[in-house]
Amino acid sequence: MEMYAFIHYSLNTITDQEWGYGNEELSLFNPQHLDCRQWVRSCKEAGMKGIIFTAKHHCGFCMWPSAYTDYSVKNTPWKDGKGDVIRELAEACREYGLKLGIYLSPWDRNHPDYGRPEYITYFRNQLKELLTQYGDIYEIWFDGANGGNGWYGGADEVRQIDRSTYYDWKETYRLIREWQPEIIIWNDGGERGDLRWVGTEAGFIGETNWSLLNREGDVPYNELHYGLENGDTWVPGETNTSIRPGWFYHDSENGHVKSLSKLMETYYKSVGRNSTLILNFPIDKDGLIHAEDSIRGAAFYSMVRQIFEHPLKAKRRLGPSVSTLTFSEPTTFNRLLISEDIRKGQQVKAFKVEALTEGQWVELQDIISEEPERSMTTIGRKRILCFPDTKAEQIRLTILDSKATPVISDLNAYLAPAIDADNPDNGEKKSSQYYVFFPGSGSPVQSMFIGLGKDMTIRQFRFLPAQETKEGMPLDYTLTLSADNGKNWTVIAQGEFSNIVNNPIWQTINCTPATGSLLRLDCSRITSGNRIFYSDIEVIE
Repeated sequence: MEMYAFIHYSLNTITDQEWGYGNEELSLFNPQHLDCRQWVRSCKEAGMKGIIFTAKHHCGFCMWPSAYTDYSVKNTPWKDGKGDVIRELAEACREYGLKLGIYLSPWDRNHPDYGRPEYITYFRNQLKELLTQYGDIYEIWFDGANGGNGWYGGADEVRQIDRSTYYDWKETYRLIREWQPEIIIWNDGGERGDLRWVGTEAGFIGETNWSLLNREGDVPYNELHYGLENGDTWVPGETNTSIRPGWFYHDSENGHVKSLSKLMETYYKSVGRNSTLILNFPIDKDGLIHAEDSIRGAAFYSMVRQIFEHPLKAKRRLGPSVSTLTFSEPTTFNRLLISEDIRKGQQVKAFKVEALTEGQWVELQDIISEEPERSMTTIGRKRILCFPDTKAEQIRLTILDSKATPVISDLNAYLAPAIDADNPDNGEKKSSQYYVFFPGSGSPVQSMFIGLGKDMTIRQFRFLPAQETKEGMPLDYTLTLSADNGKNWTVIAQGEFSNIVNNPIWQTINCTPATGSLLRLDCSRITSGNRIFYSDIEVIE
């Protein structure tokens, strides 16, 4: 399929959160322009061949009229409680020829029985509703976020589970395959699924990428990112990322939709590295994919077609060890696509690419490589290499090492147009105008003080977590402000940093406006270590 879409939409869209807590009011859900046909059209125009929809996110709100909970669309003002988002989406997907997939969060911050055996019956009952009432479902998606604080029917407490045993995944999988025999299972919560997470939500997979893992045992990060050369089970990587910084819609991110150049880079580093790409399009508060997102998605797919629907004319010779493209005259190219016939396995372990230029063979290096030592290793179903514009009479692919005799099924060269690096950093710029300091360790509360240098009336605080490590990431926050150099403090915001570990993007905190010159960020929970790590901060008046 190569590319398919995520669609994130829930009550926390209305409350401007990434993760709902489970106590959001049902009366909030009443979108005036919800249009699943618009969603599907936008995704199809962006080249997506299917849609995976968040039927229930962590807050527990169900986007279909589930018979097993009151916390669903059936008790909202939308369509007087008679609406069913899943049914409307399923009908739109059939109309436009896209496949339908379902995301169902195993964690439920609303349900009173979460963490107890009774919840598993509830969870499976909902799975049965979703997998037996809406036609063919091509993929079921289970998030790895399991357990923590929640409303839990009014208990308002922390509940922890052993995610490797609590859901009894073997039996749950058996039921899933009984209801949908052809389904693909994605699971980051215990039992090995049919696809694997790639260890990041930034939109890239390893340059070395084997579509294999071992069926049993833990999977360390390097195996998530690179696969396992001698794994015993076919578990290809699925690269998931969002067209915006967050997974859910936020007005504040309208100016930060991924640029065309960034989307093309994501394509090369996912589809072009033997992976599928699942690109998220969040639904806005009116019930639509925002115009910024749909326009950028359509431009992205237009560029993919512009480049890859028209290979450069050449005489092609495919062989197990050496394959060549021969042009009738010196021809300029900057992209090379190579494929193995993976029906016969993924075999290539190392290769090189050379161009015959003015009678000399010149070895070429992929310019988007982050790891030169890994850049010319695996091929798999599709490998796309990016080069500077190169004029050549011939291109030669040489297999240097393989597990068994490889079958090269495709080799083509292309000339991609230059794309301006429009807004490559999403407009984010480092600021050094604040004085940041940390107190001594020893307190259960981790603190970070920001001296503003002047009195400011603060309406928003933005925090960029460390990008090179997962140590010291804050999981929650209390933001306080002082106008008298720390003698008295006013709380201006409290909450959690949802999904910050897997998606370490800019975190935006909306504050109760107050004036002061010293800001304090307190966190009761961090990932590890004894102080907060960060890359950048921004205070907005």
